[in-house]
Amino acid sequence: MDAVVKFTNQSQGRDRIFRATQYACALSIYLLRNNPEKKDLVAKLKGLEASMSAGRKLFRLGNTVNSIEAAQRTVRLSDRVLRLCLTAANFSRAFYFICDNVLWARNVGLIREIDKERWSLNSSRFYFLSLVLNLTRDVYAIGQLMVQRLRDKHFRQKLDRHLQENPEVADVVVPQLDAFLFLLLDSLRSHPEVGADTLKNLCDLFIPLDRLGIYQTNAGVVGFCGLISSLIGILTLVQPQLRIKP
Repeated sequence: MDAVVKFTNQSQGRDRIFRATQYACALSIYLLRNNPEKKDLVAKLKGLEASMSAGRKLFRLGNTVNSIEAAQRTVRLSDRVLRLCLTAANFSRAFYFICDNVLWARNVGLIREIDKERWSLNSSRFYFLSLVLNLTRDVYAIGQLMVQRLRDKHFRQKLDRHLQENPEVADVVVPQLDAFLFLLLDSLRSHPEVGADTLKNLCDLFIPLDRLGIYQTNAGVVGFCGLISSLIGILTLVQPQLRIKP
């Protein structure tokens, strides 16, 4: 199992580059769809998008084991909220990868007698659930950071100065809301890894929401959100300090 986990970890960078390219193609195709002079370019982009999607599925063949391994680690966390959210999210992600692997086997002809539409729908459901659980963890982490900042005497003095120096804000924004936003932004500024993870999960959320018909947008929005989340994912690999823990 350790060998499989090591392999999938090494393939994360390639997977995220392929993912960024895939969604960049999807966004470009949407923006160029009504331009008759770009038909050849759109056709090439569609081919590249399909190739990136197929390549990513190969990289993710071992990710089910990786997710189960992650669940075994998070189930030992002392914080009950983190333990519940992260363990459930990792198991949901494992089921998502199982569905994804079955769909890959169906596409290459290894499996024939399956309902492709049903498996695709289940894949999106498990992906959606894992994102909701991860966002719940993010909100919990942000709440903890805000409580810690409020207990900091220096921050309270900083907040008081902000409210005194910006009295005109009260004419536009409720003072309590201004204080809340100041506290939120200051907390995220001091812990950018939490903000990066929250933004990444929020962007990713639009993908299953659209596929499941819960909140339908268009290929442009999905492509843009997928590209942003992919770039954040690449950034967290290049800068490990931006990766949220646990």
